[in-house]
Amino acid sequence: MKIAVIALGKIGLPLAVQFASKGHEVVGVDVNPRAVDMVNAAQEPFPGEAHLQQKLEELVPAGRLRATTDYAAAVPGADAVVLVVPLFVDDEARPDFGWMDAATRSLGEHLTPGTLVSYETTLPVGTTRTRWKPMLEEVSGLTEGADFHLVFSPERVLTGRVFEDLRKYPKLVGGLSPEGAAKAVEFYNAVLDFDDRTDLPQPNGVWDLGSAEASEMAKLAETTYRDVNIGLANQFARYAATQGIDIYQVIQATNSQPYSYIHQPGIAVGGHCIPVYPRLYLWNDPDATVVRAAREANAGMPEYAVNLLEQEHGPLAGASVVVLGAAYRGGVKETAFSGVFATVDALKARGAEVRVHDPLYSDEELAALGFAPYTPGEAADAAVIQADHVEYRTLAPSTIPGIRTLVDGRRVTNPAVWAGVGYRTIGQP
Repeated sequence: MKIAVIALGKIGLPLAVQFASKGHEVVGVDVNPRAVDMVNAAQEPFPGEAHLQQKLEELVPAGRLRATTDYAAAVPGADAVVLVVPLFVDDEARPDFGWMDAATRSLGEHLTPGTLVSYETTLPVGTTRTRWKPMLEEVSGLTEGADFHLVFSPERVLTGRVFEDLRKYPKLVGGLSPEGAAKAVEFYNAVLDFDDRTDLPQPNGVWDLGSAEASEMAKLAETTYRDVNIGLANQFARYAATQGIDIYQVIQATNSQPYSYIHQPGIAVGGHCIPVYPRLYLWNDPDATVVRAAREANAGMPEYAVNLLEQEHGPLAGASVVVLGAAYRGGVKETAFSGVFATVDALKARGAEVRVHDPLYSDEELAALGFAPYTPGEAADAAVIQADHVEYRTLAPSTIPGIRTLVDGRRVTNPAVWAGVGYRTIGQP
């Protein structure tokens, strides 16, 4: 097959590589000339994706994969077009479709009959049918269901392990017609491999959910569940601390039977997915009080962590405080919706002098994010661990000379090492 992948980001590029690895001719489209040049030079544009560099070195020289900024060089004559353009959401749960609208119009300008179009970007329920279908038809002059088919098939992978997750989880599809869905099932079976899983109600593979709306909701539901679960864990943690109870011991005990699976509490919920997709759900279902309460509970955790620091340390005005971790989670160089921003703001609101450290970021990169960088070995009065980087597991008072107080927002350090220092974690007395 000839396949076009639109947007060569942290999901789109591994997808393009996966499709090419199955023997298909793949052209990736991206608005970033630097990313396009790097792909064509068989160089990964971003670090940290397992096996990506190796696969690029195999596929690009073999002519299976190339990149371009020109839709006209990728879309016409394609058997399938997969679109993974980012969708942004503001704090009021309003989606900003700007980038996706532009990509869809460019796609429509070059769409030719016989093409399957699959959107993988997470969307509010109904978007595929009510926004993308009429836009593609208007721009292309073609008719969906007759000249081309349109489906929604959400990505279900984590950056850093995309190829592993593509095999592990069922590929969900939902069409606007049975014919479109059948073509999507055929397409994804031709470009993906699946691990055997005996724990699923049906064989692992491509699952047709019956409609684009069901497929859209499935993606929102699986991620919103995680946000709600973490919100519950955070509320349990805050209450347990007032009662002298170790919430981690309680969670371990509770999860020892199969009817409970409580997640772990923590200082923040970040990334492109968990804090964002509940907002997409709320956009269509504003009466979802449980979802809204969980989102508010999780958004308030950086402030809560700084309150813990203030309770243990005393007034923070004039204090030198280090926030450890700019990334939203350990081992991932990404700050989307990271708790670092709210943590730094809360500390500055109390008059603290704040610096930020992250082993994945240079001082220049931290400064570009608006942070004063911190170098281990420099003196500070207090610290807050915001990201669970593996490097912080061996953190000790000697790393931060003069430290009096530590709040471990991710429970990664050894409390015994911090004897003599004011030490607090979320959910422990």
